[in-house]
Amino acid sequence: MEIKPTLLVLAAGMGSRYGGNKQIDGFGPSGETILEYSIYDAIRAGFGKVVLIVREEILEMTKDLLMPKLKGKIEVDFVLQTLNSFVPEQYQHPDRVKPYGTAHAVLCAKDAIAEPFAVINADDFYGKEAFEVVGKFLTNGVQPNLHSMVGYAIQNVLSEHGTVSRGVCSMNDANQLIGMIERTSIAREGKKIVAKGDAEVIEIKEGTPVSMNFWGFHQAVFSDIEEMFTEFLPANQKNLKSEFYIPTLANNLIQSGKAAFEILEGGRTWFGVTYTEDKPIVIDSLKKMHDSGEYPDNLWGVSQSQFFSGQSQ
Repeated sequence: MEIKPTLLVLAAGMGSRYGGNKQIDGFGPSGETILEYSIYDAIRAGFGKVVLIVREEILEMTKDLLMPKLKGKIEVDFVLQTLNSFVPEQYQHPDRVKPYGTAHAVLCAKDAIAEPFAVINADDFYGKEAFEVVGKFLTNGVQPNLHSMVGYAIQNVLSEHGTVSRGVCSMNDANQLIGMIERTSIAREGKKIVAKGDAEVIEIKEGTPVSMNFWGFHQAVFSDIEEMFTEFLPANQKNLKSEFYIPTLANNLIQSGKAAFEILEGGRTWFGVTYTEDKPIVIDSLKKMHDSGEYPDNLWGVSQSQFFSGQSQ
């Protein structure tokens, strides 16, 4: 029996720049969240389960929103990311407010996932092609020492309403990730795309692949994450805003020779909501996709036979 991959959704973010819980905000014609499109595309691509990482304060409302729609369509599990998850007592700090970051969020799902899995953000729209290539990789190509990342061209993942942070990638001739640098304050200035650091301005060429946090992992990665997080905690004990990110995990695995990451060419369509001003653009983009037949009028308002045959009308 073929093992179906799992979709792990990071939905515990604070949404500070957006000004609310964008993970559960409605954007589709029938009030669908961006997350629902990802789950819909994942099911079409052959995923068998979805695990959502959430904060305790939005757990019940997320369940109330999703479970009536997803019942009978895909297995669903919820996992909490708390400030003390996988954190030994000696490193727990009463004054810490910020979660420990995306790699820590993945670690929180360790006991809920026993198969190859993809990781996405709840508030990013990735496009069906991305789920197709990752689903294929997780079913046929993934290995304990070979993971993947969907690459998106930098010019397609900017915001018109402010700067963004992106993981800018370098790759070798085998289309594997060599390394990634998190660049902040990226925006288009005239005909150029630039990232402004503390003391430097760096131009990023169009076509440069960046990470939008869409990853494909073998489940063996959990032991690597736990080992690195164990080292991260004492090194960052006094920094209450420190975070343990997936790009840090990837870079460490690559540099240590423990694992390689294949860059998958499925990143054709992306949009997200970093700022409140992004919302009308996302609503319009989704409406066009519904109008073209890419998605049904009501995302879950089709018969089960239509849904699982991949038909949208």
